Amino acid sequence: MRLIFLGPPGAGKGTQASILGKNLGTLHISTGELLRQERKDKTKRGVEAQSYIDRGALVPDRVVMEIVHEQLTKPEAKKGWILDGFPRNVSQADALDELLIGVSQQSYDCVISFEVPESVLVERLKERAIKEGRTDDTPEVLRNRLQSYHEETAPLIKFYGDRKKLEIINGFMSMEAVTGALKEVVDDLKKNI
Repeated sequence: MRLIFLGPPGAGKGTQASILGKNLGTLHISTGELLRQERKDKTKRGVEAQSYIDRGALVPDRVVMEIVHEQLTKPEAKKGWILDGFPRNVSQADALDELLIGVSQQSYDCVISFEVPESVLVERLKERAIKEGRTDDTPEVLRNRLQSYHEETAPLIKFYGDRKKLEIINGFMSMEAVTGALKEVVDDLKKNI
């Protein structure tokens, strides 16, 4: 199973990808987590990414593509994967298509978009910033991240919808209800693969 999770920051993509990845025994590739680790380790990519993240801007495609390429070429990726937080724009989606053909002669099975009202996202992100001690989640940065999502990432909904590869899940439900809805989507996909 090869899945792409879309949704604004705070929609629950990471939580659901982690749960589903464990259940399916597939690789959970969180570009956000990988970038945070690179920043923590002060790698060249991490330092470059930090300058963008500090102001709520998207990290350049080149940097993110390098990380995704490394993950998709791992032996564990052959069992399947869930991309969480990537692609973030149509150019990244096109680059991902090329990468998948080059790496594995494969594509993705489905794109799942988690939809949550913006007022709920803001509250979730504030709570997460406090709980996890994220210094990059200031109110200004949160507003910039949501604006970037709407401008850059939201067009992917149409992009993948036009390809008939999109499923939408209400991310405003309880965590358990979202997990259940996601399981139904995956079970339906398994029947058709």
